[in-house]
Amino acid sequence: MGKVGYFAIFLAFIATVQSQSCNSRTVDYGIVCVCNASYCDTVPALEELSSGQYQLYTTSKNNAGFSTSIGTFSNATDSASVTVTVSNLSSTHQTIIGFGGAFTDATGINIVILSEAAQEHLLQSYYGENGIQYSIGRVPIGGTDYSTRGYTYCDNEDETLESFALQEEDFNYKIPIIQRALELRNGQENLLLYASVWSAPLWMKTNDAYSGKGKVQTKYLELWAQYFLKFFDAYAENDISFWGVTTQNEPENGITGIVIPNNGFTAPEMADWIKNYMGPAIRNSSYSSLKIIAHDDNRALLPVLSEVVLSDDDALHYIDGIGLHWYTDFITPATVLNMASSSKKELFRLSTEACTGYFAIEGLDIPIRLGSWDRGQDYISSIMTHLEYDFIGWTDWNMALNTTGGPNYIDNPVDSPIIVNATSDEFYKQPMFYGLGHFSKFIVPGSVRIDIELSGLNTLYNIHALAFLRPDGKVAVVLNNRSGSSKTIKVNILGSTQILSLDGNSLNTLLYTV
Repeated sequence: MGKVGYFAIFLAFIATVQSQSCNSRTVDYGIVCVCNASYCDTVPALEELSSGQYQLYTTSKNNAGFSTSIGTFSNATDSASVTVTVSNLSSTHQTIIGFGGAFTDATGINIVILSEAAQEHLLQSYYGENGIQYSIGRVPIGGTDYSTRGYTYCDNEDETLESFALQEEDFNYKIPIIQRALELRNGQENLLLYASVWSAPLWMKTNDAYSGKGKVQTKYLELWAQYFLKFFDAYAENDISFWGVTTQNEPENGITGIVIPNNGFTAPEMADWIKNYMGPAIRNSSYSSLKIIAHDDNRALLPVLSEVVLSDDDALHYIDGIGLHWYTDFITPATVLNMASSSKKELFRLSTEACTGYFAIEGLDIPIRLGSWDRGQDYISSIMTHLEYDFIGWTDWNMALNTTGGPNYIDNPVDSPIIVNATSDEFYKQPMFYGLGHFSKFIVPGSVRIDIELSGLNTLYNIHALAFLRPDGKVAVVLNNRSGSSKTIKVNILGSTQILSLDGNSLNTLLYTV
């Protein structure tokens, strides 16, 4: 497993760890929780509660990490300026599969550079029982910009693909991290993996380059489909299986000529790729149950997807879901998300990539704003909006980056929920980590979104709320106070009521036992 090693005595210690609070540090843009080889904060355990009791978890701008309290709904008759009501558990929407991040080379590089004990704390933070328990993960097929070089699995021309081989990055930075995550999640069924590709081997492409304006040559499309199957074979040999696969990461990039590694597809070309090559190759293979996720691109392009790809019945036949990135959300209204659908077939919606600091490459921002609550709020707002539009999950980009937002071989640094400082053998959990964690920890796979009503001065108070019915029967209510001051609200669940005070700039998850 390379540098990722784990001592039995250390694992035994981890298994007995009780809840640990945030080791907070004030940094440039706010507060982070500091973890190292000897200490890392955890999520307080969910208590066994009787009917009418609740447990409230809170993270705020001024109090990092997870804090928790327990109470009983008192059927309060006091009035409140805002009331949040869940009146019907049977009025349901989508079923959640989970939340997670991508196993990029950069993530692995930043994990394995830590000492073994610090590595374990980081992985426990994401996947352990006392962590936020990610349940989905995106795996790059070959290199991305978050690699230290451009590479594929068949760099030398070989039309038989007999020389197809995983690279050192897989064996050093991806496979061992994924395997440990699977161990912590107790098996593949609790961590659904889906794969995405950036660039084909250069000899297959029209421009002989990883990035720029380039496509897979038409004569190689069938071979390119077989390349996917080779990847799944290779990972299966390492005891890693997949739930899904996207059709191509950001296919627009190869049309516009952006510097990120890519394969360009116009919408008609994408329909052709799905119905004549990728779809048949997967459905006629031993991986026929893979969920095929179309688009894997930005919201602004959904009208084109709807008009061209999803309107092609032969392509639609193979598509199971739509993958969305968030990089044009600031110029595209959320209502466009309704176009990630077909009247002829039910398709799931999944957020497949997001990160902050991405304007740094344009010189309009800086990649790392350590401790920024605003960036955490960006995650929270995006997740809640997408869940309101029936998305079944949300995927972050890099799970761990260094203090400059890399490594990235094309100089495209961004931010991450966890920032690793290798010099001091410590890592920093940012507000983004805890914002995402409220969903991944408490809106567990199998939870169903249920109707919720907000009444009163909600617009003035700036309260955002969602409700879910969990598989264990508990009702989870997510309450985001986006204002800078504390707010008092009333929560009404099936006629039982309680008055809550929400800290300013806070995310709160209430778990209620019916």
